[in-house]
Amino acid sequence: MSVSFDFEELSERQRYKLMIGTIIPRPIALVTTVDEHGRINAAPFSFFNCLSADPPILAIGVENNADMSFKDTGHNIRMTEVFTVNIVSLAIAEAMHVCGAKYPRGVDELKEAGLTAVPGAKVASPFIAEAPAAFECRRHVTLELGRSRQIVMGEIVYAHYRDGVVDPERLHVDPAAVDAIARLGGDTCTTIRDRFEMLTPKL
Repeated sequence: MSVSFDFEELSERQRYKLMIGTIIPRPIALVTTVDEHGRINAAPFSFFNCLSADPPILAIGVENNADMSFKDTGHNIRMTEVFTVNIVSLAIAEAMHVCGAKYPRGVDELKEAGLTAVPGAKVASPFIAEAPAAFECRRHVTLELGRSRQIVMGEIVYAHYRDGVVDPERLHVDPAAVDAIARLGGDTCTTIRDRFEMLTPKL
């Protein structure tokens, strides 16, 4: 006996609960931006992933406010055309959580969380010194999904890695050094500390 749902008959909240509880684990991007006055903003997103290597594209799902106005991240990307995705490790998980609080516009979440902003190499938005890895991005395209959400695709133009995370010769990234966390359903998160190998079959 199975349980089935017609998504066209569910409310937005019901669809959301089923999706975030099932599409797991979702990596967490701590996205840093600056507004048109140079003020820093940082916000976590678990609607996030990589989509392409050529061109190097990643995407974040940015929700609007209830009145359909842009939240800080969406506003800042619109104004500056750039953003930086910082990967969240277990070591900075609590700080990421602090950044997710609903501060008034103009508050520097990185300062509130005790994280260090480092100027970007190619874009105006900073990266986070404590993050294991960060990708500086230029906005590639924005998809408007109804009135409530945007999908922002960014082209990676520069990458930063904390010392010991990547082999600069082989470009092998050590997953244990990244120590990323991911989002499950509700308020539950997980680590990537349990791993196993599955080789691609050869015919």
